[in-house]
Amino acid sequence: MNPSTTCLSSAFNVGEKSIAPKVMPVSVLAMAGQKLHDMGNISREDFDDPVSLDEIINGLFLGNLTAATHMETLKNFNITYILTLDSVPLPKHITEASFLTTKFIQNSCVEFISSARITGHNILVHCYFGVSRSSTAVIAYIMKSHNLDYQTAFELVKSKRRFVQPNVGFAAQLKLWRRMGCTIDNHYQKYKIYRLRLAGEQVRKAKILPQSFSNIIKSDPAITQENPEPIVYRCRKCRRVLASKSHVLTHMPKIQISSSNGTNNVTDNQKQSTKLVEQIPTQTRKVSLTATSTSNSNGQLSMITSPERIDVNKSIEPCQNILFIEPIAWMRHIVTSTQGKLNCPKCEQKLGNFSWINGCQCPCGEEVSPAFYLIPSKVELSKAVQNVQTTL
Repeated sequence: MNPSTTCLSSAFNVGEKSIAPKVMPVSVLAMAGQKLHDMGNISREDFDDPVSLDEIINGLFLGNLTAATHMETLKNFNITYILTLDSVPLPKHITEASFLTTKFIQNSCVEFISSARITGHNILVHCYFGVSRSSTAVIAYIMKSHNLDYQTAFELVKSKRRFVQPNVGFAAQLKLWRRMGCTIDNHYQKYKIYRLRLAGEQVRKAKILPQSFSNIIKSDPAITQENPEPIVYRCRKCRRVLASKSHVLTHMPKIQISSSNGTNNVTDNQKQSTKLVEQIPTQTRKVSLTATSTSNSNGQLSMITSPERIDVNKSIEPCQNILFIEPIAWMRHIVTSTQGKLNCPKCEQKLGNFSWINGCQCPCGEEVSPAFYLIPSKVELSKAVQNVQTTL
C-alpha cells in the first residue's frame, strides 16, 4: 500500500503536509540523536541489538526500525499491521508484502492501532529507536482505550519496555490531550494557544504565515453569518464588530497587590495600569516561543512560567488590563508580516498591535506570545448582535 505523507495524528494536526513528521499527538519530534532523559539506566548496548521489540499489551508491540524491517521477526510474532513514525517510510519489500497492512505518518495513529486490535491483528508501532516517537503513540492509545492519565499510561508502557521516554514536548501535549478527553476540542483555550505557538515558530523561520496554518485565522464576525454569537466587541468609534467573546484568550495577572488591610487592591491596580496600556507597544519584548506553559486551577493558561503570586489563597479573576484575542480575518498584514498595528477595518482607528515572534507584556506583568491584542479603551462590549451586516 502506498505510504501517506500527511501528518501523523489528527489530534494535533494543524494542516502541515510534510514527509518529516512535524505533528503527532505532540508537537516537535525528537531527532534520532537527541539526548534523552534517562529514566532507567539506558546503555548503548540497549540499542546494539539489531531487533528490538516488546509486547506492551496483548497484540500491541513497540519496537525499533530494524524490527519493522525484519521479515522473520514479523512472521514469528504474527505481526500483520505496522505503524511507522519515522522520517522515511519502510522499504518496498515490507510495504508491498501481501500479509502486511502498513501506515506511514497517518492522520490518526490511535485509530489505526484500534482498528488492528479490534479485528484481532497484532500490530507493531515503531520509530527509529523505539524510544520517543513510537512510545508516544502507544501511550496515547493506552490513555484513550484504558481511560488512564498520562503518568499511569507511561508507567504501564515502561513496565514492558524499560527505555521508553517521550520527550518533554510529547509528554506535555499528551497531558493536554487528556484534559480534552483524549479528543480534540477546538474551543479549548490551551489548545488554541498551542496551535498559535506552532504557527509562531513557523513564522519565525519563514517570516510569513505558511498556507498550511491559515486555518488558525478566525472568520470575521462582522460578516453576515447564521447564528452569530450574542456577545461581541465593537470599535468604540464606529461600532464595527471586531471580535466575539469566544475569540478572547484570557490570562491570569502575574502579580496581585494587597493593601495594608489584607484585601486585594485590584481596583487601584487597574486604575494605575490604564496609562500603562497605552505604553504597551514600547513594552513589547522578545519572549521564547518554546517557553514552558503552565496552567491554573481554572484551566486558563499562563503563557510564561511566573513566580508565585501574592495572595495565592484568594480568588483571582482573569486580568482585564488588555484584551488578547485570536487572529481574525479583518486584521491586515498578519499573514505577510511578523508584527504590526491593528487598525479598525472601517474607520482606521488604531485598536492595538500584533506580533507572531515577539512577546507582549501586559501591564499586570504577564507575558504573552504570540500576541494579538486590543486596547480595552478602544473597544466596547455589546451584549446583543443586531443587524449584523457585511462590513469590509
